[in-house]
Amino acid sequence: MNEPGDVAVEPDGDGVEPGEDVVEPGDGDARDPGGDGSAGTADAAQDAPDSGALGSGALGRGRRVVLGVVAGAALVAVGGLLATVLVKSPAQVAAETGPPAQGLLTAEVEQRVLARTVVTRGTVVADQSVDVAPQPRAGEGAAAAVVTKLPLKAGDAVAAGQLLAEVSGRPVFALKGTLPVYRDLRPGATGDDVAQLQQALRALGHGTGDDAKGVFGAGTKAALTARYRAIGYDPLPAVADGGEAVKAARQAVRTAQWAVEDASADADADAGAGAGAGAGAGAGGRSGTPATGSPSAGPASGAGDGETTGVGRTGGVGRTGGKSGGGEGDSGRALARARQALADARAELASVEAADGPMLPASETVILGSFPARVSGIAGRVGGPVSGPVLTLSAGELVVETYLKDDKKQLLRAGMSVVIASEATGLDARGKVALVAGERSTGRPAGGQQPGQGGQGDAAGKGGDLGFRMVVRADRPLPPALAGQDVRLTIESASTDGQALVVPVTAVSATADGGTVVTAVGGDGTPRRIEVRVGTSGDGYVAVTPVRAGALTAGAKVVIGAAPKDGGDGQGGRDGQGGGDGQGGRDPKGTGSPRRPAE
Repeated sequence: MNEPGDVAVEPDGDGVEPGEDVVEPGDGDARDPGGDGSAGTADAAQDAPDSGALGSGALGRGRRVVLGVVAGAALVAVGGLLATVLVKSPAQVAAETGPPAQGLLTAEVEQRVLARTVVTRGTVVADQSVDVAPQPRAGEGAAAAVVTKLPLKAGDAVAAGQLLAEVSGRPVFALKGTLPVYRDLRPGATGDDVAQLQQALRALGHGTGDDAKGVFGAGTKAALTARYRAIGYDPLPAVADGGEAVKAARQAVRTAQWAVEDASADADADAGAGAGAGAGAGAGGRSGTPATGSPSAGPASGAGDGETTGVGRTGGVGRTGGKSGGGEGDSGRALARARQALADARAELASVEAADGPMLPASETVILGSFPARVSGIAGRVGGPVSGPVLTLSAGELVVETYLKDDKKQLLRAGMSVVIASEATGLDARGKVALVAGERSTGRPAGGQQPGQGGQGDAAGKGGDLGFRMVVRADRPLPPALAGQDVRLTIESASTDGQALVVPVTAVSATADGGTVVTAVGGDGTPRRIEVRVGTSGDGYVAVTPVRAGALTAGAKVVIGAAPKDGGDGQGGRDGQGGGDGQGGRDPKGTGSPRRPAE
């Protein structure tokens, strides 16, 4: 017999641990001794009325279900608690990670070089850009200028002396120089532009002979004629009369020459006749002496004016000699006058010949500062009228051109350092401001380019006000690929002389007596006002110098504003940058309405 607490042992040797149900033979789940379960099933069906055994099994299973439900509820509760702890909204995370709310906004005093910069846009263009818009000279018979030949296309290189276009049958070619074309150059002209033409022709291999510098003489005429014929044209004559003036002048010289020859022959004949008559008069006086030997004035008179008081025949001879002397004087005067007329005719011929010959019309030449140049644009077409530029030439190194408004123009001047940045190519280059125009520019930018600054393109195209032209020249030549590109210009308009104490501009305020102060905050949070002198400002900062030496040092904290006590991270209201993302200055409900920082 088993004692209480002992394990009941079945005949087959199996045992049941305490606390478990003892399975008696005849229970619903009694096993088949044979192991196949069939007998047990039959016995269970027969013993079903045994209610005590059935109630004990159901109670065990119920307790297990209840325990499972309780355990599941506990797990759900723990999960919810963990979710409330770990899952947070972005605003809550930002609020918990930001600094605690504070009443004063502060910034650290820095010591560095402070530079003030001006940022604008510009267009890379050639140093010289020329619009070729020729017009034929009046009187050439053309009702309107028409493009009759365009041998070049955009991007082509252009050499000095090369044909650029043909307008109404007349050539347009390029020459090297610096003075712009402002007049027609004709034979006999003088000036610096004539000297420039002579130099350009000599550079092309056309000598100007013995012409003096700046004088359009025979040598320059020959050189100009050679240049025109080299490009396949004849030069226009300076005097469009078919050479009639020269012919008339030459005829006048011949006529004057003949008159001199005739007058010279008459004078020679009169001189010979006068000499013979004088000799005859002397002989007649001697033969007229009376036989009585009385004195006679005949020889003396014959020696004088040919007249005598002797015999009337002798006197007649004397009178004849007097007339002869007067005739010689008339022929001499005629010869002198003929010679003067000849000199005048020769001078007139020289003047006419000097004015005659080839001329260089202003409409047929383009002056460029350097070669090779290039065609940056073609606007005309063969057969079309010349209503503006036919083509545009660019020459010289690449520069950056922009146009400034009044506010920026006041800050910039020649010599300032510039950083040239191309977003398209990634190029950064340094340069300097080469020019800031003192007068406003109107019309179209050089080379037909639109200004780099937005909003000015329409005004430029309509000939409106462009602003003040500024040119930036790079320290090293810009690559040709940048031509025509829009670039960013950062100009250093001012900087401190070495390192200086720098604070945000919002840290500086004016006092009632006109002074300037900053408010420093000590380690204990006590504010104190420090009088300072301000210097260069830029990028939201200003250089300051304490009036009392040592009163302000780098690393000190200065007040830059105030924030509400309920501000998120204390950054709202600083330089107008807060209050947009639920941080500092935004209302506690997160409605996105920024609060103005306390003054």
